[in-house]
Amino acid sequence: MFTKYKGELGLALTAFIWGSGFIGVSISLSGGLTPLQILTIRFFIGAILLGVIFFKEIKNNITKEAVKAGCIIGVFLFVAFAFQTVGMAYTTASKNAFLTAVNVVIVPFIGFILYKRPLDKYGIVSSIIAILGIGILSLEADFSINFGDFLTIICAVGFAFHIFFTGEFVKKHNGIVLTVVQFSVAAVLSLILQVLFKETHINAEMSSIVGVLYLGVFSTTVAFLLQTLCQKEVSETKAAIILALESVFGSILSVIILHEVLTARMVVGCLVIFMAIIISETKLSFLRAKKISE
Repeated sequence: MFTKYKGELGLALTAFIWGSGFIGVSISLSGGLTPLQILTIRFFIGAILLGVIFFKEIKNNITKEAVKAGCIIGVFLFVAFAFQTVGMAYTTASKNAFLTAVNVVIVPFIGFILYKRPLDKYGIVSSIIAILGIGILSLEADFSINFGDFLTIICAVGFAFHIFFTGEFVKKHNGIVLTVVQFSVAAVLSLILQVLFKETHINAEMSSIVGVLYLGVFSTTVAFLLQTLCQKEVSETKAAIILALESVFGSILSVIILHEVLTARMVVGCLVIFMAIIISETKLSFLRAKKISE
């Protein structure tokens, strides 16, 4: 049974690790590390480990064009994680997880704006549902929005651009090369800002160090490897559904580990956003397939 479903189980583990990453960020922040320090350490570890593991493949496939492409998506990766990590300091890990996941709904609109690619009805419907979910989850009684939630929404836009351009560049360049380059760029940008903002001195508790090491080794390196290996075994639709569980795992773990309180409104908002993600990622193809089989 394990052999038969190893792809699905591997992707579920990937989603779990990504979801647990929100807890790692929260613990790292509460233990004394700054957002920039977290990003620098996290991506430095990821770049080094993947560089060592795939040294031969990188050496055989690296080109100037691939490096340029990796630098571009590395900038978007840095922007997305920077806003996400800073936003975490002002909102809860559960809300941060679901608002970040809205990026999948934004991606089709980037293609429409930049390349005039047509939008399908599922993209439009999912975006409307996502906006409704964001409103339920984040808007206060006076229709204002929490500062941390606002930063996380910007983070979602950054991730959407990152996903979009990764999809464009991976058709032309080696995926491992792109990943190592973008991790390196994100680490360097974080380090540069650390120096500019005089955050080079680390004064953190052991829990914070453990948290950021977990982010670097597991949420960045191990999760990437699992996704790369297991997604080959699973259909695109099924993979999208399984990986969308990242936000669900993030919320569940934030309640169990961080003892966050989920109100009824937050639960409804999260469910609505999750529905939008499923519609956007799968276009409800699993329902059509079921109808045909019947």
